Amino acid sequence: MDIENEINLIKERNQKVEADKAWETSAFRIASLVVMTYIVTSIVFYAIGVNNFLVSALIPTVGYYLSTLSIPFLKKWWIEKIYKK
Repeated sequence: MDIENEINLIKERNQKVEADKAWETSAFRIASLVVMTYIVTSIVFYAIGVNNFLVSALIPTVGYYLSTLSIPFLKKWWIEKIYKK
């Protein structure tokens, strides 16, 4: 009986880990954060008196979006050269 309980606990943990990973890599999460970044940046830029604050808010927003990309060739290089175990 203990082994069955342990297996069920492991399965439940694996489902949670898979759900967390799916959320971390989801387009919905990235799009939500991009929109929130743009809104907050626009408000801050407006509050501090930046000219063209709506256009200026695109710069950090695009920067955030670019930071979410995996950049496959760099990832491959990093895994092969740096991460190798």
